[in-house]
Amino acid sequence: MSSAKDAKDPLPPPPGGVLWSLSGDVRALLMLPAALTLQVAHPAVGAGVDEHSVFRTDPWGRGERSLRSLQLWVYGGAQAAEEGRRLRRLHRTIQGTDTRGRAYHALTPANYAWVHATGFPVYRHAARYLIRPMSPAQERALYGEWLQVGRILGIHDRDMPQTIEEFWPYWEKMLAGEIEATTVVRELVDVDQPVPPPDRGPLLLRMALRALWPLLLPPLARFRRFVTIGLMPPDARDAIGLPWTAAQEKRLRRLCAVLRAVVPVLPERLRYLPMARAARAAHATGGRRNG
Repeated sequence: MSSAKDAKDPLPPPPGGVLWSLSGDVRALLMLPAALTLQVAHPAVGAGVDEHSVFRTDPWGRGERSLRSLQLWVYGGAQAAEEGRRLRRLHRTIQGTDTRGRAYHALTPANYAWVHATGFPVYRHAARYLIRPMSPAQERALYGEWLQVGRILGIHDRDMPQTIEEFWPYWEKMLAGEIEATTVVRELVDVDQPVPPPDRGPLLLRMALRALWPLLLPPLARFRRFVTIGLMPPDARDAIGLPWTAAQEKRLRRLCAVLRAVVPVLPERLRYLPMARAARAAHATGGRRNG
Protein backbone atom coordinates (compact mmCIF):
# COMPACT_ATOMS: atom_id res chain seq x y z
CA MET A 1 0.00 0.00 0.00
CA SER A 2 1.36 3.44 -0.91
CA SER A 3 1.97 5.97 1.83
CA ALA A 4 0.72 9.55 1.73
CA LYS A 5 4.29 10.65 1.16
CA ASP A 6 4.64 8.34 -1.84
CA ALA A 7 1.34 9.61 -3.27
CA LYS A 8 2.70 13.16 -3.25
CA ASP A 9 6.11 12.28 -4.70
CA PRO A 10 6.88 14.01 -8.02
CA LEU A 11 6.94 11.62 -10.95
CA PRO A 12 9.99 11.08 -13.13
CA PRO A 13 9.96 12.28 -16.75
CA PRO A 14 7.59 10.27 -18.96
CA PRO A 15 8.63 7.16 -20.89
CA GLY A 16 9.18 8.06 -24.50
CA GLY A 17 10.10 11.66 -23.66
CA VAL A 18 13.23 13.51 -24.69
CA LEU A 19 15.18 12.59 -21.55
CA TRP A 20 14.03 8.98 -21.80
CA SER A 21 15.93 8.67 -25.09
CA LEU A 22 18.76 11.08 -24.35
CA SER A 23 20.11 10.41 -20.88
CA GLY A 24 20.40 6.62 -21.24
CA ASP A 25 22.18 6.75 -24.60
CA VAL A 26 25.87 5.79 -24.26
CA ARG A 27 26.79 9.05 -26.01
CA ALA A 28 25.44 10.92 -22.99
CA LEU A 29 28.52 9.73 -21.09
CA LEU A 30 30.54 12.18 -23.17
CA MET A 31 28.25 15.03 -22.11
CA LEU A 32 28.68 14.55 -18.37
CA PRO A 33 32.22 16.00 -17.96
CA ALA A 34 31.09 19.32 -19.43
CA ALA A 35 28.07 19.49 -17.12
CA LEU A 36 30.09 18.56 -14.02
CA THR A 37 32.78 21.12 -14.84
CA LEU A 38 30.17 23.81 -15.39
CA GLN A 39 28.57 22.99 -12.04
CA VAL A 40 31.80 23.48 -10.10
CA ALA A 41 32.51 26.75 -11.90
CA HIS A 42 30.08 28.26 -9.40
CA PRO A 43 32.22 29.49 -6.47
CA ALA A 44 30.01 27.92 -3.80
CA VAL A 45 29.62 24.60 -5.61
CA GLY A 46 33.31 24.50 -6.43
CA ALA A 47 34.22 25.17 -2.80
CA GLY A 48 31.84 22.48 -1.59
CA VAL A 49 33.33 19.89 -3.94
CA ASP A 50 36.87 21.03 -3.17
CA GLU A 51 36.38 20.68 0.59
CA HIS A 52 33.90 17.82 0.94
CA SER A 53 34.03 15.56 -2.14
CA VAL A 54 36.09 12.40 -2.61
CA PHE A 55 36.57 13.08 -6.34
CA ARG A 56 40.35 13.16 -5.90
CA THR A 57 40.71 10.02 -3.77
CA ASP A 58 37.86 7.94 -5.22
CA PRO A 59 37.13 9.32 -8.70
CA TRP A 60 35.80 6.03 -10.11
CA GLY A 61 33.50 5.39 -7.17
CA ARG A 62 32.19 8.93 -7.23
CA GLY A 63 31.62 8.76 -10.97
CA GLU A 64 29.77 5.45 -10.65
CA ARG A 65 27.53 6.80 -7.88
CA SER A 66 26.82 10.02 -9.79
CA LEU A 67 25.88 8.14 -12.93
CA ARG A 68 23.59 5.77 -11.04
CA SER A 69 21.91 8.73 -9.34
CA LEU A 70 21.31 10.51 -12.64
CA GLN A 71 19.85 7.37 -14.20
CA LEU A 72 17.51 6.91 -11.24
CA TRP A 73 16.07 10.40 -11.75
CA VAL A 74 14.86 9.41 -15.22
CA TYR A 75 14.42 5.62 -15.15
CA GLY A 76 14.01 4.87 -11.44
CA GLY A 77 10.23 5.02 -11.21
CA ALA A 78 9.27 5.06 -7.52
CA GLN A 79 12.97 5.09 -6.59
CA ALA A 80 13.49 8.47 -8.26
CA ALA A 81 11.95 10.54 -5.45
CA GLU A 82 13.76 8.51 -2.79
CA GLU A 83 17.04 9.19 -4.57
CA GLY A 84 16.20 12.89 -4.49
CA ARG A 85 15.64 12.70 -0.74
CA ARG A 86 18.90 10.78 -0.30
CA LEU A 87 20.82 13.49 -2.11
CA ARG A 88 19.34 16.23 0.03
CA ARG A 89 20.23 14.31 3.18
CA LEU A 90 23.76 13.87 1.84
CA HIS A 91 24.17 17.61 1.29
CA ARG A 92 22.71 18.85 4.59
CA THR A 93 26.09 19.19 6.31
CA ILE A 94 28.02 20.63 3.37
CA GLN A 95 28.82 24.27 4.10
CA GLY A 96 31.77 26.62 4.37
CA THR A 97 33.20 29.74 2.72
CA ASP A 98 33.55 30.11 -1.04
CA THR A 99 36.40 31.68 -3.04
CA ARG A 100 34.81 35.12 -2.70
CA GLY A 101 34.62 34.95 1.07
CA ARG A 102 30.89 34.27 1.18
CA ALA A 103 29.31 31.70 3.45
CA TYR A 104 27.67 28.90 1.50
CA HIS A 105 25.48 25.89 2.13
CA ALA A 106 25.02 23.16 -0.50
CA LEU A 107 21.22 23.32 -0.17
CA THR A 108 20.95 27.09 -0.49
CA PRO A 109 18.34 27.30 -3.28
CA ALA A 110 20.49 29.36 -5.64
CA ASN A 111 23.43 26.95 -5.32
CA TYR A 112 21.40 23.76 -5.52
CA ALA A 113 19.39 25.08 -8.48
CA TRP A 114 22.55 25.99 -10.42
CA VAL A 115 23.88 22.44 -10.15
CA HIS A 116 20.68 21.20 -11.71
CA ALA A 117 20.24 24.02 -14.22
CA THR A 118 23.52 23.28 -16.00
CA GLY A 119 22.16 20.00 -17.37
CA PHE A 120 19.72 21.63 -19.78
CA PRO A 121 22.14 23.82 -21.80
CA VAL A 122 24.77 21.06 -21.89
CA TYR A 123 22.27 18.42 -23.10
CA ARG A 124 20.89 20.87 -25.66
CA HIS A 125 24.31 21.85 -26.99
CA ALA A 126 25.98 18.44 -26.94
CA ALA A 127 23.02 16.72 -28.60
CA ARG A 128 23.63 18.88 -31.67
CA TYR A 129 27.02 17.23 -32.07
CA LEU A 130 26.45 13.71 -30.82
CA ILE A 131 22.85 12.96 -31.82
CA ARG A 132 20.98 15.66 -33.75
CA PRO A 133 19.85 19.26 -33.25
CA MET A 134 16.60 19.53 -31.33
CA SER A 135 13.55 21.21 -32.77
CA PRO A 136 12.07 24.11 -30.75
CA ALA A 137 9.33 21.74 -29.56
CA GLN A 138 11.91 19.19 -28.41
CA GLU A 139 13.88 21.88 -26.57
CA ARG A 140 10.73 22.94 -24.74
CA ALA A 141 9.93 19.33 -23.92
CA LEU A 142 13.48 18.80 -22.64
CA TYR A 143 13.27 21.87 -20.44
CA GLY A 144 9.91 20.83 -19.03
CA GLU A 145 11.24 17.36 -18.26
CA TRP A 146 14.36 18.83 -16.67
CA LEU A 147 12.13 20.94 -14.41
CA GLN A 148 10.36 17.72 -13.44
CA VAL A 149 13.69 16.16 -12.51
CA GLY A 150 14.38 19.26 -10.42
CA ARG A 151 11.19 18.63 -8.45
CA ILE A 152 12.40 15.08 -7.80
CA LEU A 153 15.58 16.60 -6.38
CA GLY A 154 13.59 18.89 -4.11
CA ILE A 155 14.05 22.09 -6.10
CA HIS A 156 11.02 24.36 -5.74
CA ASP A 157 9.52 25.89 -8.86
CA ARG A 158 10.15 29.35 -7.43
CA ASP A 159 13.90 28.67 -7.49
CA MET A 160 14.13 27.69 -11.18
CA PRO A 161 13.09 29.65 -14.28
CA GLN A 162 9.85 28.03 -15.37
CA THR A 163 10.13 28.61 -19.12
CA ILE A 164 12.91 28.67 -21.69
CA GLU A 165 12.25 32.39 -22.16
CA GLU A 166 12.99 32.90 -18.45
CA PHE A 167 15.93 30.51 -18.45
CA TRP A 168 18.23 32.30 -20.90
CA PRO A 169 18.36 35.65 -19.03
CA TYR A 170 19.11 33.68 -15.85
CA TRP A 171 21.83 31.76 -17.69
CA GLU A 172 23.42 34.92 -19.09
CA LYS A 173 23.38 36.58 -15.67
CA MET A 174 25.13 33.58 -14.10
CA LEU A 175 27.77 33.49 -16.82
CA ALA A 176 28.42 37.22 -16.56
CA GLY A 177 28.60 37.59 -12.81
CA GLU A 178 28.96 34.31 -10.98
CA ILE A 179 30.91 31.48 -12.58
CA GLU A 180 34.70 31.37 -12.75
CA ALA A 181 37.66 29.02 -13.22
CA THR A 182 37.59 27.59 -9.71
CA THR A 183 40.27 25.28 -8.34
CA VAL A 184 38.13 22.25 -9.16
CA VAL A 185 37.50 23.44 -12.73
CA ARG A 186 41.23 23.79 -13.28
CA GLU A 187 41.84 20.31 -11.90
CA LEU A 188 39.12 18.73 -14.05
CA VAL A 189 40.69 20.06 -17.27
CA ASP A 190 44.32 19.57 -16.18
CA VAL A 191 45.89 16.78 -18.25
CA ASP A 192 48.67 16.35 -15.67
CA GLN A 193 46.34 15.78 -12.73
CA PRO A 194 47.05 12.40 -11.08
CA VAL A 195 44.20 9.90 -11.37
CA PRO A 196 44.37 6.41 -9.84
CA PRO A 197 43.69 3.41 -12.12
CA PRO A 198 40.12 2.05 -12.17
CA ASP A 199 39.24 -0.08 -9.17
CA ARG A 200 36.00 -1.51 -10.60
CA GLY A 201 35.43 -4.53 -12.79
CA PRO A 202 36.94 -8.03 -13.09
CA LEU A 203 40.20 -8.63 -11.26
CA LEU A 204 42.21 -9.46 -14.37
CA LEU A 205 41.02 -6.30 -16.09
CA ARG A 206 41.92 -4.18 -13.06
CA MET A 207 45.38 -5.77 -12.91
CA ALA A 208 45.97 -5.09 -16.59
CA LEU A 209 44.83 -1.48 -16.28
CA ARG A 210 47.02 -0.96 -13.25
CA ALA A 211 50.05 -2.20 -15.16
CA LEU A 212 49.28 -0.13 -18.27
CA TRP A 213 47.99 2.96 -16.46
CA PRO A 214 51.17 5.07 -16.90
CA LEU A 215 50.71 4.64 -20.67
CA LEU A 216 46.93 4.96 -20.75
CA LEU A 217 46.40 7.94 -18.47
CA PRO A 218 48.00 10.70 -20.62
CA PRO A 219 45.86 10.13 -23.75
CA LEU A 220 42.74 9.56 -21.62
CA ALA A 221 43.38 12.81 -19.76
CA ARG A 222 43.78 14.68 -23.04
CA PHE A 223 40.56 13.15 -24.36
CA ARG A 224 38.71 14.07 -21.16
CA ARG A 225 39.84 17.69 -21.49
CA PHE A 226 38.92 17.70 -25.19
CA VAL A 227 35.32 16.54 -24.72
CA THR A 228 34.86 18.57 -21.51
CA ILE A 229 35.68 21.85 -23.23
CA GLY A 230 34.35 20.94 -26.66
CA LEU A 231 30.87 19.85 -25.54
CA MET A 232 30.42 22.78 -23.17
CA PRO A 233 28.21 25.58 -24.56
CA PRO A 234 30.58 28.15 -26.12
CA ASP A 235 29.30 31.06 -24.04
CA ALA A 236 29.97 29.10 -20.84
CA ARG A 237 33.37 28.02 -22.12
CA ASP A 238 34.24 31.66 -22.79
CA ALA A 239 32.92 32.83 -19.42
CA ILE A 240 35.16 30.37 -17.59
CA GLY A 241 38.13 31.14 -19.83
CA LEU A 242 38.66 27.69 -21.33
CA PRO A 243 40.58 27.78 -24.63
CA TRP A 244 39.17 26.21 -27.78
CA THR A 245 40.53 26.47 -31.32
CA ALA A 246 39.09 26.08 -34.81
CA ALA A 247 41.26 22.99 -35.32
CA GLN A 248 39.84 21.42 -32.16
CA GLU A 249 36.32 22.22 -33.34
CA LYS A 250 36.98 20.37 -36.61
CA ARG A 251 38.31 17.34 -34.72
CA LEU A 252 35.26 17.33 -32.46
CA ARG A 253 32.89 17.48 -35.42
CA ARG A 254 34.68 14.57 -37.11
CA LEU A 255 34.53 12.46 -33.94
CA CYS A 256 30.85 13.20 -33.43
CA ALA A 257 30.02 12.45 -37.06
CA VAL A 258 31.46 8.97 -36.56
CA LEU A 259 29.48 8.46 -33.36
CA ARG A 260 26.27 9.68 -35.02
CA ALA A 261 26.76 7.08 -37.74
CA VAL A 262 27.85 4.15 -35.57
CA VAL A 263 25.84 4.29 -32.34
CA PRO A 264 22.31 4.15 -33.85
CA VAL A 265 23.07 0.85 -35.59
CA LEU A 266 24.45 -0.83 -32.46
CA PRO A 267 22.35 -3.46 -30.66
CA GLU A 268 20.23 -2.07 -27.83
CA ARG A 269 22.49 -3.70 -25.21
CA LEU A 270 25.41 -1.63 -26.48
CA ARG A 271 23.55 1.57 -27.26
CA TYR A 272 21.90 2.14 -23.87
CA LEU A 273 23.20 2.12 -20.32
CA PRO A 274 21.98 -0.83 -18.21
CA MET A 275 19.33 0.98 -16.15
CA ALA A 276 17.95 2.71 -19.23
CA ARG A 277 17.91 -0.55 -21.16
CA ALA A 278 16.02 -2.33 -18.40
CA ALA A 279 13.47 0.49 -18.09
CA ARG A 280 12.93 0.61 -21.85
CA ALA A 281 12.41 -3.16 -21.97
CA ALA A 282 9.94 -3.07 -19.07
CA HIS A 283 8.03 -0.21 -20.68
CA ALA A 284 7.87 -1.99 -24.03
CA THR A 285 6.62 -5.17 -22.39
CA GLY A 286 3.99 -3.25 -20.44
CA GLY A 287 2.88 -1.46 -23.58
CA ARG A 288 2.39 -4.72 -25.45
CA ARG A 289 0.41 -6.22 -22.58
CA ASN A 290 -1.84 -3.18 -22.39
CA GLY A 291 -2.21 -2.87 -26.14
